[in-house]
Amino acid sequence: MDERVERSDTRLKPPPTSRATPAAPRSRTGYWVLTLLIVAGLGGGGWHLWAQHQAAQAPKAATSGRGGSAAPQPVGFATVDKGDIRIVLNELGTVTSLDTVTVQTQIAGQLQEIGYKEGQVVKKGDFLAQIDPRPYIAALEQAQGTLAKDQGLLAQAQTDLKRYQTLGRQDSIAQQQLDDQRFLVQQYTGTVQTDQGAVDMAKLNLAYCRIVSPIDGQVGLRLVDLGNYVTTNSTTTTGLVVIAQIQPISVLFAVPEDSLPDIIQRLRAGASLEVEAYDRSNTKLLATGALSAMDSQISTTTGTLNLRAIFANPDEMLYPNQFVNARLLVNTMKDTVRVPVPAVQRGEPGTFVYLINPDNTVSVRVVKAGPIDGGFQAVLSGLNPGDRVVTDGTDRLKEGAAVTLPAARGKPADGAAAKQASPREDRRPPVTQ
Repeated sequence: MDERVERSDTRLKPPPTSRATPAAPRSRTGYWVLTLLIVAGLGGGGWHLWAQHQAAQAPKAATSGRGGSAAPQPVGFATVDKGDIRIVLNELGTVTSLDTVTVQTQIAGQLQEIGYKEGQVVKKGDFLAQIDPRPYIAALEQAQGTLAKDQGLLAQAQTDLKRYQTLGRQDSIAQQQLDDQRFLVQQYTGTVQTDQGAVDMAKLNLAYCRIVSPIDGQVGLRLVDLGNYVTTNSTTTTGLVVIAQIQPISVLFAVPEDSLPDIIQRLRAGASLEVEAYDRSNTKLLATGALSAMDSQISTTTGTLNLRAIFANPDEMLYPNQFVNARLLVNTMKDTVRVPVPAVQRGEPGTFVYLINPDNTVSVRVVKAGPIDGGFQAVLSGLNPGDRVVTDGTDRLKEGAAVTLPAARGKPADGAAAKQASPREDRRPPVTQ
């Protein structure tokens, strides 16, 4: 009986491993999740520390100052010296002829002859064209005939008047007859004067048939061909030809009103201000002249004043209506501290240069810049002759950066060290203003 009870109890009890079997997979899954989280956290922390380390090392690697580990930057340089700086106003101008004449006929008629070639240089009085003179010759002869007839009538009337005056003193004729004769002489005198005017006009018209140059200049292209009938009506004709004076010639240009005090001061001092005319690209010098006149008022629209410069133009490099760049030399700054234009920088400190120290490091030196003349700029304060400034490679520099100069890159051969270290040898080509 005891055996039965024991067996039944055995059947009623659950297996000893029935509850522990499902708990094993859950514990393994949680273990792997926790392991992955720990590994991810360690990886993220390591990456963050590495990024901070790289960021901290970047400025040190870029720094080229004293004790820095980066290599010095190669730069170009120039030595500050003294020289003349010209104060020049560069303005756009137009070449204008001092005398321009559109030759037109003063009478009507057929164009019979042309006495010039297109583009020819003529003098005042040179023959240009001939208009058919025959109608005007006939008109002159007719006027002269009328004059001769009326002169005869006047002479006859004057003779009768003398006779009547003698008879009047003898009381042989009536006083009214004497007065009528006197009035008749006056009428014929007026008629003769009118006829003389007609003769003079006919002679003038005949002279107009021969057209001559009114000025010295260059003849343009022909506007009317041979054989055409020309008239004096200005609304239907553009003229026969245009003559423009080429030598001398002028250039008109405008300057800002702020520049007028210096110009006026120089002119009142008796100075002759030089003006250079350059081509449209502002690279080729065409002619050199002098300022001759100033306009009487400033333009309220542009705030500028028109000036005129005269050029002898011996080579005829200037042509009417040509656009040029006029450079007016206002003054010259003598013996002024100057540097090449590329050395002057502009940024947060203002206008500055990179000054090369004796230990081949650079310092930011604030300067007061003056006018630019060609490839040089005046320095009014901040530098002294003999200082060395960087002219090339400034974009890679900052305060305290170490630099290498052209003379220090290698030992020159054949004793050329002095030539390579010369400041003028390292200067870049002048920058056109």
